[in-house]
Formats: sequence, C-alpha cells, structure tokens
Amino acid sequence: QVQVVESGGGLVQTGGSLRLSCAASGSIFNINQMMWYRQAPGKERDYVATITSGGGKYYADSVKGRFSISRDDSQGKMMVYLQMNSLKPEDTAVYYCVCKHVSGDYWGQGTQVTVSS
Repeated sequence: QVQVVESGGGLVQTGGSLRLSCAASGSIFNINQMMWYRQAPGKERDYVATITSGGGKYYADSVKGRFSISRDDSQGKMMVYLQMNSLKPEDTAVYYCVCKHVSGDYWGQGTQVTVSS
C-alpha cells in the first residue's frame, strides 16, 4: 500500500511559477514510476510528466521546456516535485500525483492550480 499526498497548488499570474510536491509513503521500494496528471474543468484528465525509478524524465508536449519533474527519496519516503514555470491560463487544472507501484496505481487527492490572465 502507498499513500500519496499532493501540495503546493495555488493562484498565480500568467508567467509565474509554482512548485507542486507529492509525498508517497508506505511501500515505496516497489515504485516503478511517479507521474503527474491534470484535469481542467469540463475536460478529461491529461498526462503531464513522468519520472521513472531509473531517473528517466518524460513530459507532455504542452509542458515541455516549462515544467520540470524531480524526486528525492533520501528521507524515507518518496518526494516528487513538479516545478512549473512560465505558467499560462490553460495550465489551470487540478493536478494529481500518481504512484505506479507493482501492486497497482495510487492517486492523490489533487491540488488546484489556477493561473490568472
């Protein structure tokens, strides 16, 4: 079992930055990858970024060059960060952290990001 909790959302102006955090705790030794998804109002959930157990990083085209995913598992739990720069109004969404574990997928409750124009 893995518990996933996101934090760091908020309101920011166009062009601003935010850093989202995701804390995964529990059985973290069998995590294959950590991912971020987002869901804007009235739209389907979209993929944002991935960081693999080997450190590989992948991004959706819409955020490439603006967002950066990283992780820190030195403190007994897996921390994953999403640094978001040059934010646009279309980045407004609820952002979800997903833990891809050998036992299944674990989702956080989401954190709201609102970018004002």
